[in-house]
Amino acid sequence: MRARALHQRWLKRRIPAAQQISLDHRRIFILPSRAGLGFLLLLAILLVGAINYQNSLVYGLTFLLLSLFWVVLHHSYRNLAGISLRATGGRPVFAGEQVPLGLLLQSPRRERQALKLSWPQVVPQQLDVPADGETAATLYYPTARRGWLQPERLRIETRFPLGCFVAWSLLDLNWRVLVYPRPIKAPLPVHRSGKGQDEAQQAPLAEGVDDFQGLRAYRPGDSRRRLDWRAYSRGQGLHSKIFAEPQQQSQWLDLEQTAGSDLEQRLGMLTGWILTLEAAGRPYGLALPGLRLAPALGESHRDVCLRALALYGLEEDA
Repeated sequence: MRARALHQRWLKRRIPAAQQISLDHRRIFILPSRAGLGFLLLLAILLVGAINYQNSLVYGLTFLLLSLFWVVLHHSYRNLAGISLRATGGRPVFAGEQVPLGLLLQSPRRERQALKLSWPQVVPQQLDVPADGETAATLYYPTARRGWLQPERLRIETRFPLGCFVAWSLLDLNWRVLVYPRPIKAPLPVHRSGKGQDEAQQAPLAEGVDDFQGLRAYRPGDSRRRLDWRAYSRGQGLHSKIFAEPQQQSQWLDLEQTAGSDLEQRLGMLTGWILTLEAAGRPYGLALPGLRLAPALGESHRDVCLRALALYGLEEDA
């Protein structure tokens, strides 16, 4: 653990976090791969044989292959050097889902081939970048907990052209994505009202299309289908018909209504209720200790409520 912490501090100084990073000699590391080490062993055997038998042809083959090995080293480095990577953000997800992270790679002057992007325990993604062009990619990072997600350093590597060397870099692209609690399906809490039983059974009415309620004076913008032409023909002026439908009562969602002692499970139940009520078109409000969000509907209200649940009990800027 101590060695890992020291390595991370060294990386932070050498390759600081940024939304856009261009790779240069300070940010690129390169070593022989297993295939490259095997190739070097073969060259050592050829050299020993050439010395033992004083065979000039084997000498020539050995040094030719060694020069090829040296050229491959420079091409592997050049395949990464100069490329620019820019984080383009990600969208919020629920805990347990994979968060999509946008990435834009730009290559000045020459084409870059067989670039591999990965995190530990994540399937790598390989792509090419055209010369004087750019390539957009979407990477997926697993989530486990709610709150702000800051992925580990992204590893970009290449073994182009012959696989004798692996050149890589570890980049912190300042991705920061909000993770909502994992939704849990549970029956909605019983709606309690302080009104009497008869009054509670009579839901308030809102303007709609179901039941005819009467007439009102015409207003600019009223639909022609709702105009009362009979009253107009009798000289009673222009009126619009009013229809009404029962107005759905708002539902308050309170953390105290949830069962269980595990906070994450209780927040997951609230998340599930929010998604259920939003899909049903029923207004809902959210009550947390120290926070009350008035009942409403819509994506913006849903996102505000989910954000409050995601950050409840956590540091805002953590």
